[in-house]
Amino acid sequence: MNKQRLTFIMSTTRGGADTNPSSSPPPPPPQDDLHHLIAEERRQLMDAQSLDFDLNYAFHLQLQEALAASLASHPSTSSPPPQPSPSLNDIVFSLADEQLSILEQEIIDRELTRREIRNTMEDLQRRIHDQNLATEIARISEEEWNEWGDNYEKSFGEGSSNGDSDIFRVYFKGMVSVEGIGEKKEETVLAGIGVAICDPKDNLIFEIKKPLIGNGMSRTAAEAKALIDGLEAALSLDLKRVDFYCDYFPIYQFVTGRWPPKQHKIAVLVNQVSLLQRKFTYCNPVLMARNEIKYAFKFAREAIVAQIFGQTDSSRGKTPHETCVICLEDIDVSHIFSVNGCLHRYCFSCMRQHVQVKLLHGIMPKCPHQGCESELTVESCKIFLTPKLIETMNLRKQEASIPITEKVYCPYPRCSALMSKSEICYNGAKVAVGVRNCLKCHGLFCIYCRVPWHSNMTCLDYKRMNPNPPAEVVKLKYLATRNLWRQCIKCNHLIELSEGCYHMTCRCGYEFCYNCGAVWINKKATCSCPLWNEAYIVRDEFGEEEEDDF
Repeated sequence: MNKQRLTFIMSTTRGGADTNPSSSPPPPPPQDDLHHLIAEERRQLMDAQSLDFDLNYAFHLQLQEALAASLASHPSTSSPPPQPSPSLNDIVFSLADEQLSILEQEIIDRELTRREIRNTMEDLQRRIHDQNLATEIARISEEEWNEWGDNYEKSFGEGSSNGDSDIFRVYFKGMVSVEGIGEKKEETVLAGIGVAICDPKDNLIFEIKKPLIGNGMSRTAAEAKALIDGLEAALSLDLKRVDFYCDYFPIYQFVTGRWPPKQHKIAVLVNQVSLLQRKFTYCNPVLMARNEIKYAFKFAREAIVAQIFGQTDSSRGKTPHETCVICLEDIDVSHIFSVNGCLHRYCFSCMRQHVQVKLLHGIMPKCPHQGCESELTVESCKIFLTPKLIETMNLRKQEASIPITEKVYCPYPRCSALMSKSEICYNGAKVAVGVRNCLKCHGLFCIYCRVPWHSNMTCLDYKRMNPNPPAEVVKLKYLATRNLWRQCIKCNHLIELSEGCYHMTCRCGYEFCYNCGAVWINKKATCSCPLWNEAYIVRDEFGEEEEDDF
């Protein structure tokens, strides 16, 4: 046999009988238990349907007998009763059966996906085997080949690579371009990514071409997203050792840790790249010229070209999307919120979560953009807030509008309405000194003692007869002492340290040390307490220590 012919023989011609199971990927976990559970659920559902049918049938027989006996004793010309409509149990059974069918279909789809991935991995391993085989054959001298080449055979799996020793190559490209869209050639910013995964010989084995939809897309973000998609694709192919090649210098500096990303959005993407790198046995960045980025540049450009036609279709009735810079998801523009004043844009879900967290800490929410001071109004936020959050936001707005020294709360437990001293001040009214009327429940209370009105008794007499604080106050102080809560000396607000350092910032703006209560001035402590306790320092999702100022 000719040596050059044998070099190009693929391992698939040798038959699958010689395949070594150790070189193929492990089979997916068995689904017998899940199938058995679904079968058992369906059997119980059928038993319940049968029992319900028997009960309904018996009931209708008894009802017909009673109606027949009644008609026999009292003849009537009225029309027969209408047929019964489907019962609630029938509807429930139908829905349960539909849900079981959907679950079974999802299991089948999952099995098909795993099978496709397994076939792709097996094909990849066969190609690796063929290349190694061709390399070994090329090293054999012509004399040796003429002597025993006709008997040379190396079955797939015998000494072949399983992807752990070979270093595969991931080429990626994120592209942002200004294109003319439509008949008027209106300039629009479009972005797309291209990924090419090649074997050690630079043969293409996997490709990705995907458009990035959204406004304000930067090249750095596009490059980072392309890299993330490329690494995730390599992991799905079970590749353990890869080099990823890029031509964009800032991305190379970010992933190597030489430059810290300043924008929060880019920092999130770089951290995601770092997490993916840890899942490989070997993952190394390589900087190279643009003309050496094989296939990826072409794929990214094709994604943009395909998007141009998509943009043309969107002008004819399709709904455009926009990328939220917080969650980085492509959201329908009808679900994007624009902050009044600064026009920063975020999706409804991220804005709802942002407002909820701020309200939970007793702070009036502002624009989520770092350093932006644009305040959010209740009217503009109603589009994405729940009624409960709207009520809470109105309350926080009212609290923020009243100075700390002017705040008065109704002492009646069922009311506790917030008021200002100026609102409840009696102008020239001939009433007892200190008595006030709640604006909400209209109950009388003493503004000095902050208790329900003590009629026929002065404040001094009341305090003499009630030297101990109310039971509710005692319970609150007990909880504060047991849980090590601290009270702000400026607004009396209770604060709990859950994580972070001892530098506390109250919602009223007062800064103090959580350990001893000493004031902080110009971001500097006036005490000698340590800045933190190791028990309160937590680790973020990227494994780095972080400290929060409250």
